Amino acid sequence: MSGGTETLIPQRYWAWGACILASAACFAMVPAWFHWVWPAAVFGVLALVGLWDFTQSRVAIRRNYPVIGHLRFFFEFIRPEIRQYFLEADRDELPFSRAQRSIVYQRAKGVVDKRPYGTQLDLYEAQYEWINHSIAPVDIESHDFRITLGEGRCAKPYSASVFNISAMSFGALSSNAVLALNEGARRGNFYHDTGEGSISKWHRERGGDLVWEIGSGYFGCRDAQGRFDEARFRENAASDQVKMIEVKLSQGAKPGHGGVLPGAKVTEEIARARGVPIGVDCISPARHSAFSTPVGLLQFVARLREASGGKPTGIKLAIGHPWEWFGIVKAMVETGIVPDFIVVDGGEGGTGAAPLEFTDHVGAPLREGLMLVHNSLVGTNLRDKVRVGASGKIVTAFDVARTMAIGADWCNSARGFMFALGCLQAQTCHTGLCPTGVTTQDPARMRALAIPDKAQRVYNFHLNTMKALKELLGAAGLSHPADLGPEHVIRRVSSNEVRSLATLHHWLAPGELLAGVPSSPVYKVFWAAASADSFDEPESIRGLRASKSR
Repeated sequence: MSGGTETLIPQRYWAWGACILASAACFAMVPAWFHWVWPAAVFGVLALVGLWDFTQSRVAIRRNYPVIGHLRFFFEFIRPEIRQYFLEADRDELPFSRAQRSIVYQRAKGVVDKRPYGTQLDLYEAQYEWINHSIAPVDIESHDFRITLGEGRCAKPYSASVFNISAMSFGALSSNAVLALNEGARRGNFYHDTGEGSISKWHRERGGDLVWEIGSGYFGCRDAQGRFDEARFRENAASDQVKMIEVKLSQGAKPGHGGVLPGAKVTEEIARARGVPIGVDCISPARHSAFSTPVGLLQFVARLREASGGKPTGIKLAIGHPWEWFGIVKAMVETGIVPDFIVVDGGEGGTGAAPLEFTDHVGAPLREGLMLVHNSLVGTNLRDKVRVGASGKIVTAFDVARTMAIGADWCNSARGFMFALGCLQAQTCHTGLCPTGVTTQDPARMRALAIPDKAQRVYNFHLNTMKALKELLGAAGLSHPADLGPEHVIRRVSSNEVRSLATLHHWLAPGELLAGVPSSPVYKVFWAAASADSFDEPESIRGLRASKSR
């Protein structure tokens, strides 16, 4: 269109027309000078591309803008890189900011991680947080902060670092990535969670401590029908390398959502690790088949603890319906069976691939989920019997400190250790085209991930993060992360108001739920309604919904 009137040849066709004319002109020059054949060929191909665009009916942009319409798709293809390298501000969190990634890269490489001139944060912006320092700081001797899981209950308790590698399966990660992570964990004496894809030969090769995650697919301990197989479980759990057993109920990035690994991606190595046929779709159901009630879950945990020879056994979940979690707590109270640990995975957790709605809008964020778990255990006098871990966008020492201040005993990180491996946050994990060889099964691509160098970076990242945590705690006058409480972390709620997390959030008193008069609305509504015998929505909750609809 031009001045409201369609020209003889619309402008949108000019690029295509120019290619046709240039091709004809160049071909006309070929008899005089043979070198014109190359530009003639190039413009000829572009003219044919334009003809293809004009005649196809699938893509409107190409049909209306032959040849030049391809630029739109090219720029869309490179948009993430353009944004990341040229437009993104240091504090844009999509999903991790450049500042967050940079601190991991610096600590993983063992280079200077100090910042000159002053903070880049707005200290008067809502949500800004800090830890108050002490006039009498403490000189802490060691950065190797540890907690013991299963003590007094298990035959083989485990002393774990307060910062470990969160669940990531072989298959989602390349074999080189798994090898580097496990070697780094071995050197640093921290654990490596296998993810629900089970224990592969790559997990075993370097000998680093493992937490074996068992999901609804029971990979590594399943029969031909996909049901739990105790004999196979005992075989894998007997390994000295396996330190703890983790029953995965859900994960933060896609809670309540099962998964399918297409048969084309089920290689011989993946099939061997998971105990599934080669080349057949590998299905991870949305729920477990080994139990169907809160009491059944705890009995399953106790069964695994015994079958593993007395290794600490716990559960991992993202918090969803409060009555389901309260049902599990009630089952602990009624049966006396308690897991050795609970790992709370926040809704901000990562995954190789998940539907947008699940990634953005399903499952409680880590802070709310963690505080609910911590409070309910305190309110039933179970907190000293169960260790609580946490995962979800934890990459710095302050992330660890803040998370432990609101109820965690230790923290896990997945994407933080991926950054240590060299991940660029290209967000191509689900395509197999990872540019750094971290999330691919392509041998040519994973070759770029040099195991000795990346294992050292994994070790360095953990080491330097723990050293930073030591300095942070010492400045606050504390000796161990276990000394942290919500009173130590301050959050700005407006430009002229700040509050400690101890006063900003509601905290239950010991035994408050057992006394039957919870002070918080969420407990008043859901605690009484929850049942140890069912995960189903209570009748009283359905009644509340029905009364609102009248």
